[in-house]
Amino acid sequence: MVEAWYMDESQEDQRAPHRQRPNRAVSLEQLRRLGVVYRRLDADNYETDPCLKEIRRAENYSWMDIVTIHKDKLPNYEEKIKTFYEEHLHLDDEIRYILEGSGYFDVRDQEDKWIRISMEKGDMITLPAGIYHRFTLDENNYVKAMRLFVGEPVWTAYNRPADDFPARKQYMKFLDEEAH
Repeated sequence: MVEAWYMDESQEDQRAPHRQRPNRAVSLEQLRRLGVVYRRLDADNYETDPCLKEIRRAENYSWMDIVTIHKDKLPNYEEKIKTFYEEHLHLDDEIRYILEGSGYFDVRDQEDKWIRISMEKGDMITLPAGIYHRFTLDENNYVKAMRLFVGEPVWTAYNRPADDFPARKQYMKFLDEEAH
């Protein structure tokens, strides 16, 4: 089961857990109110998993690939790791399914505080278009993940500030509606 918590303010190694003391856990319901959708799937059988097939059909995830993030597998590894960790948003949902390994997705809450979401094998997450977020490996330094898209993939990340994009405005409206 996925675990999430509010991050401390430390600028130390981004791969460390960065839990506040005492730990301030974040529930799946709190993530849902931010528009973050979490699912648990059978990563050992992702090629034939009927649940994944149904999710892809229902959500119209027509395109997918698999990426391995490890220093021996990803060209320009150090540069990519830094890029993934820059705070950004996308104009489309970001869908990631962890097939092996582990890492962290960090998202901003309604008060602009960082929440760290620990992802491991079997975890699928959907981050809504317009949410500020970032990704990093954890201390294991390895993840193999499926990337899913509606239609052709769009890889463009817009670093903060990107508040003028319609996707960001729509996301902020969603947060406002969730609050009331």
